[in-house]
Parts: sequence; structure tokens; C-alpha cells
Amino acid sequence: MISEMRLFDDSLMTLVFDRNIPATELLLRILLEREDLQVLEVTAQREYKSPAPKGRSITLDIHAVDAKNREYDIEVQRADAGADVHRARFHSSMLDSKMLKARQEFKEIKDSYVIFISENDVMGAGLPLYHIERTIRETGAVFGDGSHILYVNGSYKDDKDPIGRLMHDFRCVSSVDMFYPLLAEQVKHFKETEGGREIMSKNVEDWAMGKVFEDRKKMAQKMIARGKLTLTEIAEDTELPLEVVEELANLQPA
Repeated sequence: MISEMRLFDDSLMTLVFDRNIPATELLLRILLEREDLQVLEVTAQREYKSPAPKGRSITLDIHAVDAKNREYDIEVQRADAGADVHRARFHSSMLDSKMLKARQEFKEIKDSYVIFISENDVMGAGLPLYHIERTIRETGAVFGDGSHILYVNGSYKDDKDPIGRLMHDFRCVSSVDMFYPLLAEQVKHFKETEGGREIMSKNVEDWAMGKVFEDRKKMAQKMIARGKLTLTEIAEDTELPLEVVEELANLQPA
């Protein structure tokens, strides 16, 4: 499984970019075509909790902050459904909601970028990049609120284009076939060295256990909705802790 993994796979992508400022800086400089961009902080799988009761929280694949305090959410998606336009809107709003502290002026909010790197061309126009910006309908002028959404076509192929080479690297299963040394070195470490593969194996195992847990929670939600079993019985049947089932029951619509 590890041998066949690519940067489009969460387990490998997370390890390659987590706290890896040079690799994240390379990625953003290519996609945003901005050589002066300096990344100061990067974290993979960062959770943003909703402030609203029963509100939906999100986990960002890669969260980065640059030298001008602009914030970036980079989402890597294999399935087209994961790059739904409404998800982009929600992620953008969650980023923005965390930027201002109490009594700060709204004009102090920094630019935010939500970037979806999808394995397929979800927009369907055959372009490498799709920039989504708010505009004023009547004049066509850019609204300029600092909110930016970018879709990257992971199937784009052009070895002479930096974006084409980057997407080539995301599709590679072997580090020797990759263009960018910063990415190739990390992929080689986690896939081909003993220490790296050990970390990778643990990461994959944790991912698998997490998926099992989420599947059990989904089953419990269906059972709660049917209302035929007690919460204790549902906990026993799904092998979930009773407190988890009780929390799921509290989230059910009234």
C-alpha cells in the first residue's frame, strides 16, 4: 500500500507537508505565481471547531501562514465530491472567522486563500488553475474583500510548465520520477527508508483505525435515527463508547 501511495493520498501528503516550511513555500509559490511569498508556519490536519452549538467543524489538510499574516487552507482531494464549491465557501468562512480578535477592526482582517488540489479537473475546462474571486456584477470590478478560492487541476499535464511539473509530482509513486527535489526527498524518506516507512506504517494504521471509528459513528447515527434501540444497546452493537453514542444522539435534529 505504501509503495503505491502518491501525494494525492492523505497519509503521505500529511507527512510530507506537516511543519515542512520549504515544501509548503514551494507549493504556494508555484500555484500563486509569487516568488516573494514566505511561509512562517505550516501545520497539517489542523482542526477548526465551530463556535456554534451542533455546528460543523472542519480539519484542514494543510494550514499555512505567510510573512504578511495571510492564511492558506490547502485541501488535497482524490474524489470530486470532496472539492464541492459549497465546501470551499464553508472553509473560507471558517478561516475568516478565526482571524480577528475581540475589538479588532474588520479592515484588519488579512487575505485568506482556500486552495483545492483535486485529482481530476472538477471545473471541466481543461485549465491548470481556476481563480474564484468576488466581483461586482454590474461593473465587473473586483470586490476586493481579500477572500480567494483556487482550484487546481491535478490531471493537468505539461512538463514545461511549473504547475504541470508539480501535478506530475503529485501523481508519482516513485521519488526518482519527480521534478522537484524538495518533494522527492520527502517522498523517498517516507516510502523508501526504514525509519520513514515505519512512521508511514503507523500513519496508515492510525488512518485506518480512524476510518473504522467514523464508519461506526455513521452506523450509530442511523440506528439512533431509527429509534428502535437504547443508546446502551447501540453502543454495544457498534462497539463505541457510550459517551460517544450519547454525544451523537444530542446532535440529532429535534
